[in-house]
Amino acid sequence: MSHPDAAPHELADLGDPHAAPEGGDMSAPVDAAPIAPEADAPVASAGEPFEPASADAFQQGDLGEGDLAVAGSSEREDRTEIDGLPRPDLDDPQVLVAAIEAILFVVEAPVTGAQLAVALQRPTSEVDDALARLAGQLDERGSGLELRSVAGGHRLFTRPILSSVVEAFLLEGQRSKLSQAALETLAVVAYRQPVTRARISAIRGVNVDGVVRTLVTRGLIVEAGSDPDTGGGVYRTTEVFLERLGLDSISELPSLAPLLPELDMLETDEL
Repeated sequence: MSHPDAAPHELADLGDPHAAPEGGDMSAPVDAAPIAPEADAPVASAGEPFEPASADAFQQGDLGEGDLAVAGSSEREDRTEIDGLPRPDLDDPQVLVAAIEAILFVVEAPVTGAQLAVALQRPTSEVDDALARLAGQLDERGSGLELRSVAGGHRLFTRPILSSVVEAFLLEGQRSKLSQAALETLAVVAYRQPVTRARISAIRGVNVDGVVRTLVTRGLIVEAGSDPDTGGGVYRTTEVFLERLGLDSISELPSLAPLLPELDMLETDEL
């Protein structure tokens, strides 16, 4: 399956979610320690943990941005050290920028501004300003990293202009592409999700058990519950899929209609 914005060869480079993609935008997310936040959970600070009660109240809307800063102020005044190290002064705008950069360096998935605000016990408006400053500073000093907004959050990526260097180091000439069968199966999941394995097989006309296992192993799709009618497991695409295509959400996938001029002659339900 091909379209102007995401050709099959682009999808093929999704084979290894931790390797630099081949061709086009070769930038890759910065991965360090395996610290991946839960999808709906706040990210823990690398230093002092936040008070759970304050975090819950903030997420439930009981505390405003100003209240969140006050909630942790007394603890910050009482504790000037964390494990023997000086406590960073997050009231300093540049220190806040550095703290956000450190968090983004170690996470394995995009982090939202709200998660950062809870972890750092700072108002969301301050975090948003700090994110904008971080992006500007990385661009200004010509850093090899850039800050992007993807999959509903923020994450550090290597710059596209340095893609060949990153690719050579990570892959050492080895490439792992998806097969044509895997590309077709991934396309069906992307456009029909959530979809059962049986439905994928019916659309493609072949057994897809092995291909589905490959896509799950590579982190591009995941089982997400079961079909209420048949009880079979349903699959959807993951944040890794969005990241590798440079999309913020599934809604940004191009329409199939322009690619199928004889759509009215086809069984729409089979697409």
